Amino acid sequence: MRTRSDQAGLTAGEIHAREGPAEAPDLVITTDPMTFALLGRGDLSVPEAIEFPTEGGVTANAFFYRPVNPQYTAPAGELPPLIVYVHGGPTSAVSNALDISDQFWTTRGFAYLVVNYGGSTGFGREYRQRLNGLWGVVDVDDSVNGARYLIDRGLVDGNRVAITGGSAGGYTVLRALTSTDFFKAGASHFGISDLEVFHKDTHKFESMYDQSLLGRWPEDRDVYRERSAIHSVDRITAPVILFQGLEDKIVPPNQAEVIVEALRKKGLPVAYLPFEGEQHGFRIAKNIKRALEGELYFYSKVFDFPLADLIEPVPIENLKQPAGTT
Repeated sequence: MRTRSDQAGLTAGEIHAREGPAEAPDLVITTDPMTFALLGRGDLSVPEAIEFPTEGGVTANAFFYRPVNPQYTAPAGELPPLIVYVHGGPTSAVSNALDISDQFWTTRGFAYLVVNYGGSTGFGREYRQRLNGLWGVVDVDDSVNGARYLIDRGLVDGNRVAITGGSAGGYTVLRALTSTDFFKAGASHFGISDLEVFHKDTHKFESMYDQSLLGRWPEDRDVYRERSAIHSVDRITAPVILFQGLEDKIVPPNQAEVIVEALRKKGLPVAYLPFEGEQHGFRIAKNIKRALEGELYFYSKVFDFPLADLIEPVPIENLKQPAGTT
């Protein structure tokens, strides 16, 4: 069992069955060296595979997790807020295997949509090639349309929709916030903000990866510039939180810092949590916990709801009122 934070190499937790009825064992789920959570079968949100229409008359794929927590009940008539998770890669994929970070959100009242946008592996060559030359377009469209699909069916609150992701997924977060006004909040975990700088600074193994996704360099430099969030910060209208490892060599800290500074100068709501000793994908247990709880705290302030957890506050600059309010 692995968590999304583990995708860059973290040794994650274990699952143990506790004593109990054979037909319904409880689960103790831990992340070494700290105990992460104690969940019973009734606490787990089981993902539903969904297909939804998207741009170009094609179908995209996702897993939808409904909020589940037997100890709490939502107010009558209230729909849950939604978090749209965008995987990294960008040409990887997410499965419906147990992932503790998904359950972190669903046990706290959030609906959670894990999108396998066009370009994801596992759905055939044509589906995978949808992203060629269109990174920053297809992934954004599919993330928006997946959320819209749930909103149209009355499953989630359209005024409380956030988007989150790491690395290439963090890029999609920033791109979505600068090319649409659909999302009410965003969380970028070590995401790319400047594709030109990324092309020049990234490690050798992926040094040509971006050219199939965007265009030839330097011939198509205008595409790299146009799809870089750093050049469109003035279009951001939603609060943003950024998480960054200060020893990241794949997406260096300056990719987050330029966004933070630009948002500060424009007076837009922004929070920034840098982590000493972390690289590309967090590995230290206390930092993984801090990132999850920091994101939860951020949403509590943006969407104006009380927290049941005792969480260390995150400074949010320029936040004047909750998102979705007037």
